[in-house]
Amino acid sequence: MSNESRNSAPAPASNFLRGIIDSDNAEAKYAGRADSSGAPLPAVITRFPPEPNGYLHIGHAKSICLNFGLARDYAGRCHMRFDDTNPTKEEQEYVDTILDSVQWLGFSWQHGNQDHLYYASDYFDRLYEMAEYLISAGHAYVDSQSAEEMAANRGSFAEPGKDSPFRNRPAAESLDLFRRMKAGEFKDGEHILRAKIDMASPNMNMRDPAIYRIRHAHHHRTGDKWCIYPMYDYTHPISDALENITHSLCTLEFQDHRPFYDWILERLTEGGFFRKPLPQQYEFARLNLTYAITSKRKLLQLVEEKIVDGWDDPRMPTIVGIRRRGYTPESIQLFCERIGVAKADSWIDMGILEAALRDDLDEKAPRAVAVLNPLKLIIDNFPEGETVACSAPAHPHHPERGNRSFPIGKELWIEADDFMETPSKGFFRLTPGGRVRLRYGYVVECTGCDKDGNGNVVAVHCDYFADSKSGTEGANNYKVKGNIHWVSAAHALETEVRLYDRLFSDPHPDAGGKDFKAALNPDSKSVITAYLEPGTASANADDRFQFERHGYFVADRVDSRPGKPVFNRIVTLKDSWAK
Repeated sequence: MSNESRNSAPAPASNFLRGIIDSDNAEAKYAGRADSSGAPLPAVITRFPPEPNGYLHIGHAKSICLNFGLARDYAGRCHMRFDDTNPTKEEQEYVDTILDSVQWLGFSWQHGNQDHLYYASDYFDRLYEMAEYLISAGHAYVDSQSAEEMAANRGSFAEPGKDSPFRNRPAAESLDLFRRMKAGEFKDGEHILRAKIDMASPNMNMRDPAIYRIRHAHHHRTGDKWCIYPMYDYTHPISDALENITHSLCTLEFQDHRPFYDWILERLTEGGFFRKPLPQQYEFARLNLTYAITSKRKLLQLVEEKIVDGWDDPRMPTIVGIRRRGYTPESIQLFCERIGVAKADSWIDMGILEAALRDDLDEKAPRAVAVLNPLKLIIDNFPEGETVACSAPAHPHHPERGNRSFPIGKELWIEADDFMETPSKGFFRLTPGGRVRLRYGYVVECTGCDKDGNGNVVAVHCDYFADSKSGTEGANNYKVKGNIHWVSAAHALETEVRLYDRLFSDPHPDAGGKDFKAALNPDSKSVITAYLEPGTASANADDRFQFERHGYFVADRVDSRPGKPVFNRIVTLKDSWAK
């Protein structure tokens, strides 16, 4: 990429949340606060609060970059917090992969010498204490309706809900039942604790939402200590307040939940649990990426039905998948900067993500030659058994990175489509009687080809001009239009290369109730044996290259072995999907 191209890259898009933070800072809204130990608190504290019930995907990457990025830019801090209130779906495996993903993306929950890693389960005792207060203050009650009865009485958007027959249960009775729920006296679903707000509210989330349910299940951190667990909408605002969060950033689907967020904090502030200013929730548009799905259920289906090769399949939109594909953390951050943060949902084209990837890799990736569709080229007049060293820049834009060296000999591998026995118009590569330059090597003249019994070309013959080597004075004496890639047959690394492309051929594979599996791209993965420049044999896992002419590739982080890397195509040099 030229300097002009790099300088004309898209500027970072707008981020309305920065305006909110700037206004809060101008008003000193969160200035002068201190934590429970008296230590001063920064004016901006955000958090990233995933549930450890699966693998993170590219949409989560946007939230990670947003929360940690804003905290970094405003000299604040971002908390890493697990919303682990649903013991039946959460596992330590997911905790571990989430922490690894956040760190891989380039972020840390360390601030100074403090480690800001939290779990909602750390707050179970406090959450229970606050629930007892809400009952005693008349803001919550134990409901003994069945789930079906509660659903029927909840109403709809067109009609108000109906009060539970237990809504006016005396506080003392609800408190006794709640304590017995905690003690394990009841079965799952026999009782539930609900906030007492307004069953006629036009916002369905304010119609006496559940805040505690009975669930006899082993928790991955608290074991069997609890058999009642708080609901997310109850836990989330309280966790924010306990951690002194300033800006609680959520995606748009939580917009209708904000009134309850505010309600619960106001009630608990009245009870003396918190002091103002309280955390504020703000919503932003989630990442909707074309040619991808992010539904956990559907991603799990792809894995369980072995449509893909696991959660880290390089075609998956999971962070472990795109990492194995060869994406860099910097390319993800660049992508998130370019798409900005909006208040309304929209679709982001996959091409924008891939463009950010190319822009990042263009500067970083050393160059190498790879022949992916090999055809033997025999230089008949090249001395038998001899080789000559050729060289090329490690990176064309960075001469300070030096040169790479590789041999040329009598037999080479070239791309099959670089030879045509009967050339079409405008074909300037290898053809009988025609001349081309072997890139970084010599000019050769094609003398013919060998065919098998079916008439397929199996080898091409040529003669070389010994005084035409690239980089020598004689090279200027030969004017040719064609320039083709090659590797020495005797020295090339023969290895597996996986050519990955988009998993779906439809930009909206699951929109409108469509069967997303019907949109699977049959060409999303092909595995070939390729011949690579010999220096690539020393590649370590996660080493990235631009294979000249073909695109960007990475040594697979799982299947590569010392001296025998397996390469994944990260992305092509140009967007072949652009309309």
